[in-house]
Amino acid sequence: MSDIGLPLKSHRARRPRRGLGCLALLVLLAVLAGGLYWGATTGIEAVRDRFSDPEDYPGPGHGSVLVEVKEGDNATDIGQVLVDEGVVASLEAFTDAARTNPDSTGIQVGFYEVQKEMPAADALDVLVDPDNLIQTAVTIPEGLRLEQIVEILAKQTDFSAKQFDRVLDRPDAIGLPAYAKGNAEGYLFPATYAFGPNDKPVDMLSQMVARWQQAADDADLEGAAEKLGYTPHELMTIASLVESEANRDQDRGKVARVIYNRLETDATNGLLQIDATVNYALGRDLGLGLTEEDLQVDSPYNTRVNPGLPPGPIEAPGDAAIEAAAHPTEGDWVYYVTVDLDTGETKFTDDYDEFLKFKNVELAEYCDSSDRC
Repeated sequence: MSDIGLPLKSHRARRPRRGLGCLALLVLLAVLAGGLYWGATTGIEAVRDRFSDPEDYPGPGHGSVLVEVKEGDNATDIGQVLVDEGVVASLEAFTDAARTNPDSTGIQVGFYEVQKEMPAADALDVLVDPDNLIQTAVTIPEGLRLEQIVEILAKQTDFSAKQFDRVLDRPDAIGLPAYAKGNAEGYLFPATYAFGPNDKPVDMLSQMVARWQQAADDADLEGAAEKLGYTPHELMTIASLVESEANRDQDRGKVARVIYNRLETDATNGLLQIDATVNYALGRDLGLGLTEEDLQVDSPYNTRVNPGLPPGPIEAPGDAAIEAAAHPTEGDWVYYVTVDLDTGETKFTDDYDEFLKFKNVELAEYCDSSDRC
């Protein structure tokens, strides 16, 4: 036995197992063939989608659908709403129509009545025409009291005065500022509003308060109040007095200054002596011919007998009156009187005797044109 170790085992070269190799090759060929088929068919479909017309309804449409275009919506957003509501057949049909119509970029926010299964181009034609907006237009003039505003809202909408009053009993729901102390008098801004078909009283009143907030911000109401030494609510009260007293925009700043001068000097012993506040206390519209008994009405709103400002606004002031209260014209006037009822011409003075002369002229002309003297 050799000492170099055990003899090595003899072995033969192994032949490869051809059965398994053939199977792998067949599988590989099948995968490749499937991939080529999938790629080819997918490419064909992509080309077909690229160059064929998108699905669209032939029209003319039927029924009625109310759709809303919201702030910030683009053509894709609007098209998806139309698809979801069954108005157009495909998003692509609508966006293609929008691309070829330059007016599509000017679609206004709001509600539109369209039909089901419309051609996309026809649906777009409805949306680009602002005359098709569904809305209720309500105009609130300057100088109305809260109850008068509610009457207009009830008359021109589908809701009752009681429904609006119930919302007004929840001032937080409409965004009234804390300094309004829960009273919306003076804070429902006079303007023309376009209410949508889904708007409820709370939505309408909220829009009016939001529009007031815009006017207050434009006039820097809070900053002006701090500068003048009053509260924002007091400035709103002054704005309402300006609205009731000034007939012309150019006089509003002067009327505001007269009010401040009367409050801050002893010229009238702190009495504003504004007849509009007496009428408010009496619950009636502004007018001439207040009796001595009227002037003595027991109310904190009667500025004939109570010095200082009334508890709050007496009517709804507009932009110009709020601006005047926040930024009164500089001057030392204490008195004013309208000397021409037709033009609204108003004279201002710091001299009582001159005021009486102006007043006598106004009274004489008034008596000449009426039978009330």
